[in-house]
Amino acid sequence: MNQQQNQANNKIVIKLLAIVVGMFGFGFALVPLYDVLCEALGINGKTSTIAAVYESVEIDKSRLVTVDFITRTNSGMPWEFKAQTRQVKVHPGEMNQVNFFVRNPANTDIVGQAVPSVSPGPAAIYMNKTECFCFEQQTLKAGEEIIMPMQFYVDPQLPKDITYFTVQYTLYNVTASSEVVAMNRG
Repeated sequence: MNQQQNQANNKIVIKLLAIVVGMFGFGFALVPLYDVLCEALGINGKTSTIAAVYESVEIDKSRLVTVDFITRTNSGMPWEFKAQTRQVKVHPGEMNQVNFFVRNPANTDIVGQAVPSVSPGPAAIYMNKTECFCFEQQTLKAGEEIIMPMQFYVDPQLPKDITYFTVQYTLYNVTASSEVVAMNRG
């Protein structure tokens, strides 16, 4: 009877270990699965991380799309960061530029990375950036301030029911990770 009890306990331990391993694997795969699902459904709100090439397209003068720009800094990022133009009305297909002001009030150099998101999410695939500070990390020396341009156009294929969308840039302090990368290269 004691041997049967040990075998039963061993089966339970093996099942519990399998559940733990399965849960860990699921948790590890969750982010890529989420990204794939959101991309397939068009709800991720992510814009491309590669510069779009502007091709001369017919500008849709019959439509105006309102684009709002919101900026925020992640906690731990001391930079002052704001869009110089909070809102633009654009014709789909028309090239536009918005400038962003950034200032590093800290006493040390800081490396920042801006991450954009678009809401509603389906509008993200129609927001084409030809030039953006978000494509690369930005280094500002202590006390430095700069103007960062972002050039974009809204694809004329934007569904007619989307007349307004918001582009939010969140600025992260990536100084520590960029120093690790620099040390690994050197």
